[in-house]
Amino acid sequence: MRTPIYDFVQNYIQSNTARFHMPGHKGVPHLGCEPMDITEIGGADVLYAPHGIIAESEANVTELFCTAHTFYSTEGSSLAIRAMLALVREGATTPLILAARNAHKAFLYACALLDLDVEWLYPDQSEHICKAVITPKALSSKLQSMDVKPCAVYMTSPDYLGNIADIAALSLICKQYDIPLLVDNAHGAYLRFLAPSLHPISLGATACCDSAHKTLPVLTGGAYLHISNEAPDKYLLNARKYLSLFASTSPSYLILQSLDLCNAYVASDYQTRLSFCLKHVSDTKEYIRSRGFCVLDGEPLKIVIHASMSGFTGEELAQVLSEYRIECEFTDPDFLVLMASTENGPEDFERLKQAFSSIAPRSPIPQYVPKLPQSCMIFSPRKAILAPSETLSLDAAAGRVCASPTVACPPAVPSVMSGEEITEDHIRVMRYYGYKHIDV
Repeated sequence: MRTPIYDFVQNYIQSNTARFHMPGHKGVPHLGCEPMDITEIGGADVLYAPHGIIAESEANVTELFCTAHTFYSTEGSSLAIRAMLALVREGATTPLILAARNAHKAFLYACALLDLDVEWLYPDQSEHICKAVITPKALSSKLQSMDVKPCAVYMTSPDYLGNIADIAALSLICKQYDIPLLVDNAHGAYLRFLAPSLHPISLGATACCDSAHKTLPVLTGGAYLHISNEAPDKYLLNARKYLSLFASTSPSYLILQSLDLCNAYVASDYQTRLSFCLKHVSDTKEYIRSRGFCVLDGEPLKIVIHASMSGFTGEELAQVLSEYRIECEFTDPDFLVLMASTENGPEDFERLKQAFSSIAPRSPIPQYVPKLPQSCMIFSPRKAILAPSETLSLDAAAGRVCASPTVACPPAVPSVMSGEEITEDHIRVMRYYGYKHIDV
């Protein structure tokens, strides 16, 4: 597969051209990557009006993901989320979106920018702020009970703890109600290349975003907006417009080259590499289980350890791993999350096994995870986020309305959403996850 963006930049570097254009480093390698960092010069194409090398590269990734079109983002899935919501907002009779409760804060901010109201879907069991597995039965029941049809249903799958929603069944229900299904698939770009594919577009989603950089060999910020073949024509026509609306006019050509090279990487022997990686992940999970630790099932490239069930906090396990020069993705009082990719060699997994061979599980730590309450919306997300606010200690926040959400990244999932009344139940949840203040 050709890599037109990367090839253009390499040719430009070799041409020894005097750079009387942005950026100001002029290709001088202060950091090391500057020669490859260009702007939209002649021949480099324009990301939000492509007709040359970017158009060719996007055609390549579109073929790989089997979509109506896949658009590049150099500003992560956050940009793709804003564009997705703008697509369903345009012409909507009712600016209301039905969303699973474990949405990333980027979704909430996008709703504020677009003046979308949100009705939240809560899981049957509230075990963690990141987990909100919505069953097809629950979605069908909710849609049937609503007086006003939402302009879209929004799911986060996979979530930070590796839970994957039943997108195939959920998409069928959405089709019955003629409602688009949008999926935040930030953690799951690689799912397209499993056999069979578990990618949301393959399973019937109308549109979704992938953070390519999370699981594929792409620089941070590289992402995709996928539009399915079954999406309304206007999505394909307007997606570029809305990406441009929310994006910088100076896209990163380093990220574009990275996305471009990833196409060739995926088109060659990626599935073989992925198969080997999945085997290493599976073997490592089984080894850690054999040591007596509680390892969750779920997304195949994540190793999620229920630390508190194994007698540790997530932070304590992370400290052990750091002594073996292993850095994890996420910890909290109950979990430790490790994310793998095809660029993790066998030696990485052996080191992980060595780390767990040095420790033994202990008696489970009693769990008192407070249940996330179903909340009362006082203001829309837009009104709450844009309103004047003050920061209070949690002890003084009961009865007030949440302004911008208090959230750490990762996982960037708020325990109380903008516009909701803060209750003592919310305060217990926030305190459990280590928060001390909130904007009201």
